[in-house]
Amino acid sequence: MTVLSSRPAQPVDPGLVSIALEIAGRLANDASDVIMATAGRGARPDDEASPFDWVTDTDRTLERHTRRVLTAEFPHIPVFCEDSDTDVASDAEFRWVVDPVDGTANYVAGVPWCAYSLALVDRWGPVVGVVADPYRAQIYAAARGRGMRANGTPVRLGDQAVSSIVCTEMTRTGPWPGMGGFISRAALAGTGVRVLGSKALAVAQVALGHAAAAVLDSYHEWDVAGAVALAVESGAAVLDRRGEDDPLPVDGLLVAVPEVAEEVLAWWQAASTSR
Repeated sequence: MTVLSSRPAQPVDPGLVSIALEIAGRLANDASDVIMATAGRGARPDDEASPFDWVTDTDRTLERHTRRVLTAEFPHIPVFCEDSDTDVASDAEFRWVVDPVDGTANYVAGVPWCAYSLALVDRWGPVVGVVADPYRAQIYAAARGRGMRANGTPVRLGDQAVSSIVCTEMTRTGPWPGMGGFISRAALAGTGVRVLGSKALAVAQVALGHAAAAVLDSYHEWDVAGAVALAVESGAAVLDRRGEDDPLPVDGLLVAVPEVAEEVLAWWQAASTSR
């Protein structure tokens, strides 16, 4: 099984990458300020929506701001947002994907675990990715072939012990089929599973070395593209549910420290087949 990328790095104009990284970082800082100023303080989700699908005024404000800036700076690159596009489909060479508030239910409640996620993506996966972690005052950023940084400090897996924590997340309708079995298998192996409410931060924890793996049985591209950029550049394995190397697989995602990727994949596959 492949646990490290075997795909050759696809070159991108260095000038574009540098500008995209700068603008994305600026937008992440803006979003972090807005989220911290408003979290848990009267944000209004749509009345009839499920907590798994809430949209707030802050989501809309940050989406408009992100679109306005990106459209001005990159007029020929389309922008896809969680709260205005049901699917990402584009023939353009590049696309921006953004989740203005990933972890909206946490944000509304004032639980300190939500994020802003933005990525520039091409046909081979994320080119540039940023994730703002407002409550920890952290901006995580990565660009293809340039590594990952947390508030400007380089991050690379391999210097720390492998964590005994694995992250997963609910789907938009609740637990994913087989989720209970996955948690049981992890527990038998001495691993704790955490469901914290933000797909972007779940994947980011792997990139940072805080978690050994993150399993997302389903997701949208805007949920994780920014964090996947971090994971790839920090040295994590990014696999589909068959164990194939894939930066943004269509049907579920495993991001893992390479040493444990095969074991966690086995738990996921076994849970999926026994559901």
